[in-house]
Amino acid sequence: MAMSKAKEMVASNPVVVFSKSYCPYCVSVKKLFTDIGATFKAVELDSEADGSEIQAALKEWTGQKTVPNVFIGGNHIGGCDATTAMHKGGKLMPLLADAGAVAKSSSS
Repeated sequence: MAMSKAKEMVASNPVVVFSKSYCPYCVSVKKLFTDIGATFKAVELDSEADGSEIQAALKEWTGQKTVPNVFIGGNHIGGCDATTAMHKGGKLMPLLADAGAVAKSSSS
């Protein structure tokens, strides 16, 4: 059940951050997405009744047991370090644009 719930959330949102409200790495990733104007769904696993089941399902699905666990356009990106590194490398914004989470920049 938790696996199908997690997959449904990922399929129905351009960006999903599986998070815990007290986790500083989760706060950093959510702040990054907010700062760059990306639309995202944060799923606070410590606030969800089945949060531990969802986290176990994510580990089974992605091999990653830690949070944040970031998905963009249905694809698993990774955690805070991977997401931040993609942003520093100029690879995050194009992914977000393709997923419809940020406005595509016009080439004028």
